[in-house]
Order: sequence, then C-alpha cells, then structure tokens
Amino acid sequence: MDAVHVYAAYSIYEILVERGIDPVDLFKQAGINPRIFITPEVTSFASLGRLTALAASQTQCAHFGLLVGQRTTLASLGLLGSLLRHSETIGDALCALETHYDLLNRGALIAVTSEDAVATLRYSPYDPEAEGIPLHCERAIAALTNVLRSLCGPNWSPDEVLLPRLEPPDTGPYRRFFRCSVRFEQEIAALVFPTRVLRHPIAGAKPFIRNAVQRRIRQLEADVPSDMSGAVRRQVRSIMTENRVQKDLIAQSLAIGHRTLSRRLKAEGTTFRAVASQTRLVMAKHLLSDTNLSLAEISAVLEFSEPAAFTHAFKRWTGITPSAWRRECQGN
Repeated sequence: MDAVHVYAAYSIYEILVERGIDPVDLFKQAGINPRIFITPEVTSFASLGRLTALAASQTQCAHFGLLVGQRTTLASLGLLGSLLRHSETIGDALCALETHYDLLNRGALIAVTSEDAVATLRYSPYDPEAEGIPLHCERAIAALTNVLRSLCGPNWSPDEVLLPRLEPPDTGPYRRFFRCSVRFEQEIAALVFPTRVLRHPIAGAKPFIRNAVQRRIRQLEADVPSDMSGAVRRQVRSIMTENRVQKDLIAQSLAIGHRTLSRRLKAEGTTFRAVASQTRLVMAKHLLSDTNLSLAEISAVLEFSEPAAFTHAFKRWTGITPSAWRRECQGN
C-alpha cells in the first residue's frame, strides 16, 4: 500500500473540529480509522485524498488543501524534519527530502531541479488509485513552503507557485499565504525560487544530530518491503516532463539492469509497459479533470507525438476519448 504519514490526516481532523464538524463519519467514509492517531495504523495516499475531498465538500472550502498544508511544521515531519533542520545547507535539506520522502508519503515524490538562476521544487503524485489530486498538490506545496520558511526564516517566499488545478473563485487565500504570484492550471505542482537559496547555510545545524538521524532513517528504509512497480511509477513520474520514458533509463536510475527490472516486475505480476502506461493514465486523468489545458498541451506533456496518438491511447486505456472523460469529470 502507498502509505502516508498521519500528520496530514490529523490536521484535517483538527480543522473539522474547529469548524464544528464531527470528523468521525468523514474518516469512516474515507476508509480511515478515526483512532489512527493512537494506534500503529497507517493510511493510504488514496484514502487521504478521499478524506481531503470529503472535508473540502463538507466545509465548502475551495482551498481546504491549502489549510491543511499550512499546519505543517518540521516537528510534524518526525525524523525527516530533524534531518532537514540539521542539514548543512538548504540544498542539502531539499536533497534529503527528495531522497527520503518515502518515509512520509509513498504515493508521491519530491524533485529538486535547477537551471541557471532558477530552482524548482516539484511535487508529483503517482499513486494509480489517487483521489483529490489538486487538493493533495496544494496541501504539499503549502507544506513545502512552511518547511522552507522554517529553514530560511519566516519572511521567505518563492518567486512563483504553480498549481495543477482549476482557478478557484477566490484566489486571495493562496496569494496571502504564498506572498507571490500563484499560477493555476499548470501541468505541475511546484515552487519556483532563485538557485542561490540552495546555497544558504542552515543556522544552528548540528552535524552529530544529522549523522544520528541519517543512520536511523537508513535502518527504517532497510525494513521497508521491496516494491519494484512502485519504484518504477516514481521514476516514470519523475522524468515524464523532462525526458522520454524509456525502460533502460528507468533501470539505470534504479541502479539495476533492464533484464533484472523485467524479472522483478514479472514477480509482482506486471510489466514495465503496464506500469508506465498506468502512470501516464494517472497524469492524463488529472490534467483532463483538474485543468483546462488543451488536448495538444496534455499530449505534449505526456510525450505523445501528436494529439491523435494521445486520444487513441486514452481510448484504449479507458474505453472513451479524452474529451468525453473531461466532459464527464467537469460536469459539462
């Protein structure tokens, strides 16, 4: 199961209580045990998305994901938060977050890229059963903003925020929180900021704490069962908007041969082509239902040679055309 840290579910619980709404029924509808905070249970990425969507509907709050993400602190991230706090530089902290994000969330990934003077911190869901992706994305981008403010200072703000969701009627809450330009209906969820930020030292970082936390994190990761199809989904999603999705490239990124990759996927009852297609379908459905990007733009993002090829593939995957899917999802 693509398990996620319970801190987001706990924030949802708190917000509902503060607004006078009993959260127990909503948690049950989402398939989450309301006692999750006092038991050793975990929840799935899909269930968290379902819960967030239900809570957004119940509270009639279009920016509910933003509210949840605003409550994130370094302390709420547990061991990973300690590792970030005691990293040498902001770049080191974000690299640690990118490397070890599976400890918090096995349904999405973090990626940091930089080109010339511009750095981009991206959040990309890849869980094939994911629900409420726009809310997942805005929650995560708000949480990442809080993480960077904890490390850089409370006055820090990105240059630009990209969100893959339809523009809400009231964009004020987004602009007040991020304190910068917020662009909706984008193909990715990301924070954009100067590359020089990555070189900033983190005040008060203690190397001996960092080393101890790193050792503990490696121990925890060593105990996680192998999930090759999940690893492939993560890698496919990571490179989908940057390079052609090729089996050899994915195998290289996982530090194994392509034949070994095929054998391990076969042992899990799947193939590289099936996992790659499923990951593309997840992204296609999201961009069709939650943005107004044209079919030509979406087909380019998903690396199809032309819109007609995308339409053919989508119809093969789902039985209907992308345009019909969009009409059903957007109620037109």
